[in-house]
Amino acid sequence: VNCLELFSASLSICIKANAQSCGECIQVSETCGWCTDENFLTVGESKSARCDDLESLKKRNCNEAKIENPRGGVTIDKDKPVTDRKKDKAEKLKPEQITQIQPQKLTVTLRSDEPQTFRLKFKRAEDYPIDLYYLMDLSFSMEDDLENLKNLGTDLMKEMQAITSDFRIGFGSFVEKTVMPYISTTPARLINPCTGNQNCTSPFSYKNVLKLTNNGAEFNRLVSQQQISGNLDSPEGGFDAIMQVAVCEEQIGWRNVTRLLVFSTDAGFHFAGDGKLGGIVLPNDGKCHLENNIYTMSHYYDYPSIAHLVQKLSDHNIQTIFAVTEEFQPVYKELKNLIPKSAVGTLSSNSSNVIKLIIDAYNSLSSEVILENGRLPEGVSITYKSICKNDVVGTGENGRKCSNISIGDEVYFNISIESKKCPSNGKSEIIKIKPLGFTEEVELVLNFICDCQCASKGEPNSAKCHEGYGTFECGACKCNEGRIGRVCECSKDEVRTEDLDANCRKDNGTDICSNNGDCVCGTCECKKRENPAEVYSGKYCECDNFNCDRSNNKLCGGHGRCECRKCICDTNYTGSACDCSLDTTSCLAKNGQICNGRGTCECGSCKCTNAKFQGPTCEICPTCPGVCAEHKECVQCRAFKAGEKKSTCEQDCKYFNLITVKDRENLPQPTDQSFPLTHCKERDANDCWFYYTYAVRNDTKEVYVVEKLDCPRGPDIIPIVAGVVAGIVLIGLALLLIWKLLMIIHDRREFAKFEKEKMNAKWDTGENPIYKSAVTTVVNPKYEGK
Repeated sequence: VNCLELFSASLSICIKANAQSCGECIQVSETCGWCTDENFLTVGESKSARCDDLESLKKRNCNEAKIENPRGGVTIDKDKPVTDRKKDKAEKLKPEQITQIQPQKLTVTLRSDEPQTFRLKFKRAEDYPIDLYYLMDLSFSMEDDLENLKNLGTDLMKEMQAITSDFRIGFGSFVEKTVMPYISTTPARLINPCTGNQNCTSPFSYKNVLKLTNNGAEFNRLVSQQQISGNLDSPEGGFDAIMQVAVCEEQIGWRNVTRLLVFSTDAGFHFAGDGKLGGIVLPNDGKCHLENNIYTMSHYYDYPSIAHLVQKLSDHNIQTIFAVTEEFQPVYKELKNLIPKSAVGTLSSNSSNVIKLIIDAYNSLSSEVILENGRLPEGVSITYKSICKNDVVGTGENGRKCSNISIGDEVYFNISIESKKCPSNGKSEIIKIKPLGFTEEVELVLNFICDCQCASKGEPNSAKCHEGYGTFECGACKCNEGRIGRVCECSKDEVRTEDLDANCRKDNGTDICSNNGDCVCGTCECKKRENPAEVYSGKYCECDNFNCDRSNNKLCGGHGRCECRKCICDTNYTGSACDCSLDTTSCLAKNGQICNGRGTCECGSCKCTNAKFQGPTCEICPTCPGVCAEHKECVQCRAFKAGEKKSTCEQDCKYFNLITVKDRENLPQPTDQSFPLTHCKERDANDCWFYYTYAVRNDTKEVYVVEKLDCPRGPDIIPIVAGVVAGIVLIGLALLLIWKLLMIIHDRREFAKFEKEKMNAKWDTGENPIYKSAVTTVVNPKYEGK
């Protein structure tokens, strides 16, 4: 819903602006158009409804030919091609004949919120003329530097021939303001500010020694005549000199060519505010005060500020090269960051490298082009996009510049300019865009679309506009001063507001009278409905009595009335549709408690506080332990004097009547009862089972218990012992038989082995000589064998 609201709001920006004329409408946004069809509006629609986005106007059946939607554009008025000039060619062009930026003049027609884009081309021309002015610090510490500059003119001329055939050089010097405490004002020091035997010239603020000339020998001659001067403090008055060099174009001899200012020093600088030390409080006026080539107002005007210098150097297209000693490099590099198109070079202690420094700094400055524009009219913005060498693209602040540009290279800038509103005077404005350090510029003439073309055909004091109180233009009345309304029918003095429709829009929305009424002079008149019982009401017709929530297809469930799209419920009913009853009768459980004490009664039904309980009155608990487990301990302690509640039985277990029976067959059966009955079988700590039933009859709890426990029989000891003994004997006999069998087998194997070895034995039959038989044989000689 939020996304839809945002989308709707974006589309209705034109309607939300409450434009009362075509001119006001087209200034809201480039997406807004004005329908000039006289019959476009329906009954009750405001004049501002003519202003809408183009697609919506078409959907609302406004003929495309009747939609006023002027567009801006860009026209090129002067488009001279960039100069393709070669240094070695015979022709010599004047500086004003050389073109480096194209086009030179454009007319841009702007409509509010509609950017216009155009392209500029820049090309560095070869052999472009250069004016170089050398501004030197002549305080005493620069004595050796002055000696090395005596041949600078001719030497620099020779070096610059490689860059341009049209080169001019000038020279100026500065020291300090001629007041205390910058210099000593004693008569002797005013004549010679140097100590010892040094012969120095009188101190001065700034002196233009040589106007820009192409005569290098004249430069050398005049520089050779210069003398060192002196001052008391370390910072110098160089800013006074820079200001005069920049603004005194005629005395310096500047041409509309590349202008270089070389600022050479070995010290810091004074700037705005430091003049108070000498009692000088008037801000620098930024004007030329040279008399006989000498700055005469140094004692009257303070030093210029850095911002003032930046403005003047930029206005006069001067590029500055700070040639300073290494000691002051950090200071002047910070100053360089504040002054566009400036460079810093390290000057040797005696300025012997000044020519190389100038050449390097010039190459660095000329290889970069930076565009800047003049002051923009209120509500106008401009953005840059650069397409530099090798198609390198820059945006934002980098879109203003291109670097590493060689002679003959072409770079492009896409420039987009946009207006957020029409200027108060509605007149054309002129702004200029130029590359810093160059005299060429692009002139932009800005025209603003502040009204529609159809406004020129308006009919003043038209009869279509309530008694001629307005001009009928673009299909609607544009009211005279002091009149308002769709046809100028209202007076501002009476209504005391300039925006009638705004009074008819709730919360600054887009719908007039909530689309349920007409805005008549800032007051909503609500529409009538076919059913007289149904009415719109409210300041913005935002209320009605028929758009409330329904229940059972009845407005407010039939238990209330509808007021301003909300139900006002009858007694004992609540909810957005009055469908929630406050009666708790349906929530009473059988025990008389609301929701069994396990929930709350909401809209006539129980809402159980614990999710495990269910049912109309929270009586069902599928995950609960059950009736049997719940009453087990009390039944056990009362019937058998045992169990965990044995010690607290009298206090905890009086809630039921106990009846004992002899056996299980005597327990009540479910078929015998007209009330719920539960059979239970539970086991005690001795593994004995006991049986009982639990029932509730007429709010009385009854428990029937079998009086004898069903305990398991003990084991028969004699058979077990006899069996164990017999088993042991049998196992012993079996083991003996196995052992005897194994011994018999072993003996037989040993005997067989003995017999085998005996058979294989070989006995010697010889007699032992020392053997004497124990038997003596005696032969009877008389025996004859008879």
